[in-house]
Parts: sequence; C-alpha cells; structure tokens
Amino acid sequence: MTRQAPQVLGDDSRRFWQLTWTLAVTEWKLKFYGSFLGYLWTLARPFAFFGVIYVVFTQIADIGGDIPNYGVYVLLSMVLFQFFGEATGAAVTSLVARENLLRKMRFPRLVIPLSVVVTALLNLGATLLAVFVFAIGSGITPAWSWLELPVLIVLLGILATGAGMLLATLYVSYRDVLPVWEVATQILFYASPILYVATMVPDDYERAYMLNPISMVLTQARHAVIDPGAPSAAAVIGGAGWLLIPLAVVLGVFAVGAWVFSRAAPRIAENL
Repeated sequence: MTRQAPQVLGDDSRRFWQLTWTLAVTEWKLKFYGSFLGYLWTLARPFAFFGVIYVVFTQIADIGGDIPNYGVYVLLSMVLFQFFGEATGAAVTSLVARENLLRKMRFPRLVIPLSVVVTALLNLGATLLAVFVFAIGSGITPAWSWLELPVLIVLLGILATGAGMLLATLYVSYRDVLPVWEVATQILFYASPILYVATMVPDDYERAYMLNPISMVLTQARHAVIDPGAPSAAAVIGGAGWLLIPLAVVLGVFAVGAWVFSRAAPRIAENL
C-alpha cells in the first residue's frame, strides 16, 4: 500500500499536467483556426504597436535617443508585459467561459486558469523568437546573460498565475472584476518601465517604483538582454537585499491566489 501511494500521486500529477497542456495547446490552435496568416497574428499586435510607439517617441517626440538600443528595449518590454496582460486578462473569465465543462466533468479546477497561462506562454515563445531576430539585426550580440530571461519569465508567470487564480475566482461572483482589471492593467502598463527606463524615474521614487515586480523584471531584462552596461534591478533599487520585497510580492500574490482558489474550487460549478 505504501509503495503504491507515490505511484498514484505520480499518475495523478501526470494526468493533471497532460490535461493542462492539452487544453492550452487546443486553445492556442483554435485561436488561429481558419486564419490565413495563422501564427503570424501572434506577432502582429506587439510589432504594430511597437511601430507606432517607436515612430512617435523617437522620430516625433525625440525620446530615448540617449538610451542604447531603445527600440529593442521597448519591444522586449511590451512583449513581456503583453504576456502578463494576456495571461491575467484571459484568466478572469476562464472559469465562466468553461461553465459547461465544469458542470459535466470532474477534474482539478486549477487546470483551467493554469492552461490559460500556458497558452500565453506559447504566444510569448513565438513572439520572443521574432524579438531576438530583431535584436540581433539591431547589432545586439547574444551573451550568456540572456539565460537570465527564462528565470525572469518564470517570475512573471508565477505572478500572472497567482493573479489569474484570484481574479478568476472573484469573477464567478463579481462580474465587475473584468472592467476593473482592464483599468488596472492599463495603469500597470504606464506605471512600469516599458516606454521608458527605470533610471528615468526621479531618485527619490526609484526604490518605491522598483517594488513593483514588473518593474524589477523589465529592468533586469534590459540589463541581461539589451544593454549589459545598464543598471541592474539590484543597482536601481539600492541593493540586492531590497529585491526580496518584490520577490515576496510575487510569492504573496501567488499564495493568496492559490489559497482563495483552493477554497472556492469545490463550489465553483455550483456558483456559476
């Protein structure tokens, strides 16, 4: 009996991840079903938005001229933030959108918001390939520091998963969550170093500004991928020890989201 327990847990875990992966891939393929350009639409939104921003900021407003590879930084930051926005935005309505599935089948409810994040990761992977091509074409040389990017994406994914679980649970009872989160996402976009760099923030506010986990991730991504000479997240926030606070925010959001979701999971189908 004791020997069978780990095997049972292993089988359950394997089925859980297989179901999550299947739902994510299916959703990703359905998104482009019947589309002539197919997966190219994944690139269309960030690159089109980037084109407008780049022309306005560099050619008209003359902003970012003194920032090395400013255009590549803006594109990378937009792509990373789009992943966070897509994952959390889709997670909000994920449970309600799959009401029939939840009522008819018994399976771990966590599969649904988690599959949404995995789908966003698939989109991010496809988009990052184009970003790397653009970066290399702009004269940026690949370096070992690029290996920091997967770690930063994991941190962003943990934050998005925690927020997604919390938002999805709240949306079942409170439909106002969706418009509120849409506004909050817009605020986060402009409150994060996407169209500018963190060092442009006044010194008196830099530390408080970097407590935002998204600011930490994007600032470190700039240092690791775009410009090794740019200050790291630790340098901007005032020391590596201060990075424990945004990291704690990431883990705290995930913990709260997981706790709220686990408490609501057994009654989600009834409340829909």
